[in-house]
Amino acid sequence: AKRRGRPARERMKLDVAGLRFLSEDDFRVLTGIEMGMKNHDLVPTPLIGSLSGLKLGGLGRSIRELHKNKLIHHECRQYDGYRLTSLGYDYLALRALSKRGVVSSIGNSLGVGKEADVFAVSSEAGDVYAMKIHRLGRTSFRAVKDKRDYLRHRKSASWMYLSRLAAAREWAFIQALAEHDFPVPQPIDSNRHIVVMSLVEAFPLYQVK
Repeated sequence: AKRRGRPARERMKLDVAGLRFLSEDDFRVLTGIEMGMKNHDLVPTPLIGSLSGLKLGGLGRSIRELHKNKLIHHECRQYDGYRLTSLGYDYLALRALSKRGVVSSIGNSLGVGKEADVFAVSSEAGDVYAMKIHRLGRTSFRAVKDKRDYLRHRKSASWMYLSRLAAAREWAFIQALAEHDFPVPQPIDSNRHIVVMSLVEAFPLYQVK
């Protein structure tokens, strides 16, 4: 099936208010859909049940809750299926970082670009970091491919794969540079399409006279 771009309403907002109210079953369903999206544009409901290990009643309840909170998108084309929204993918990564104590609260937006959003976050220990969320699905695959030589042999790719790959490469680069004492933010942690690094107190160059 041909992959479709994300609806515009999914692209921008990071609303984490519902994160603490999701159950373990809800996250099992999100993880199941994430796994299913490796081979499906829309993940069939029976496959979600199989991957999450939930029975029909619990599965239906979680799917309704996740859909209500715009964490998954539903379509009925050739079959009944679901896929993660960008917010659903955010929740999976944020939950992993929260369980590791790296992100306990999210503060102000530090920047919004075509391919990433950056927020100030606090850890359980009270340290303040910069959290970068890669969002390569905002631009066309051709635009992304033209700027990244490691994608030149691919004809297409999902926004989830592109964002995760971009985060993994950034994480590898800042780790390597930090290990050799280059003046870069210190790498703190990474999960899926999110990279957490030390917050550098500075001013944008356009503000410097």
